[in-house]
Amino acid sequence: MEEVLSQNEIDALLSAITSGEMDAEELKNEEKEKKVRVYDFKRALRFSKDQIRSISRIHENYARLLTTFFSTQLRTYVNISVTSVDQVPYEEFIRSVPKITVLNIYSVPPLDGRMIIEVNPNIAYALLDRILGGKGNTINKTDNLTEIEKLLLTQIFEKGIYCLKEAWSTVTDIDPILEEFEENPQFIQMVSPNETVVVVSLTTAIGEASGVMNICIPHVILEPIITKLSAHYWMQTSEKERNPESYDKLSNHLTRAEVDIKAILGESSISIQEFLDLNNGDVIGLNQSIDEPLTMLINDIPKFHVQPGTYKNKISAQILEGIKGVTDNDE
Repeated sequence: MEEVLSQNEIDALLSAITSGEMDAEELKNEEKEKKVRVYDFKRALRFSKDQIRSISRIHENYARLLTTFFSTQLRTYVNISVTSVDQVPYEEFIRSVPKITVLNIYSVPPLDGRMIIEVNPNIAYALLDRILGGKGNTINKTDNLTEIEKLLLTQIFEKGIYCLKEAWSTVTDIDPILEEFEENPQFIQMVSPNETVVVVSLTTAIGEASGVMNICIPHVILEPIITKLSAHYWMQTSEKERNPESYDKLSNHLTRAEVDIKAILGESSISIQEFLDLNNGDVIGLNQSIDEPLTMLINDIPKFHVQPGTYKNKISAQILEGIKGVTDNDE
């Protein structure tokens, strides 16, 4: 594939030729020469930049969902964001993982294969501390997790499965299942050492603790949906059809929502001293004429001109007209 220059590189090249810093004839001679590009077959790049961007987009959504989930569960400050998305051999990923860490292994039916979510111990211990009522501080612990600690972490990551399912729903429907919980990466051998995997790194902050969560996705998982990881597919599916069931459910909730309605009889301004001197029988004049319609406010926003009166022995207001300049989109 020929390398595509960016607009800035094209402008710099034209500027150099115009100023005489670079000779066009030299460029022609260079093009005639055979160029050799070094290629490492052990680091086979099986995904295009476009597909990597799509994977990044999926997990940016996952990071937002996971941030909300952890914030709700832990009742503390949580911030998760995508740092990088790389394709590396599986062996390189395993070697980069600490000897003692937290590894959640998920199957993602109907897709083949399993993915790993590796959680840095700093984050894992901050999660445990917060779950057990602490401030979310991390500890320097070199021992293995206890059975109770494993159970608590397994429970919270099982609850967070819906975040992964929702993030991937833009591409395909998956049903993630947390199959294993492991601490030593050497005990995990999902694919061959030279198999290409996509590693998504998430910078994670919980309270004052910070660390990295890595998501390892083997090529075997992404292969059946590789065509859906293109910009063309995303543009085609950007406008999805309305789901009638979801629309009806949302409409029903909205129609039952309560709003605050007020009809303003008038307003007036007085000084503090006048307020202190008020007695029974005193009259405060309002700025509203009896011949003018009143203003009705919906959630403190002026919406209608109304006329006061009675209806079935209750004080009521009859809507005369809407107030110009106020639309339904106003908040």
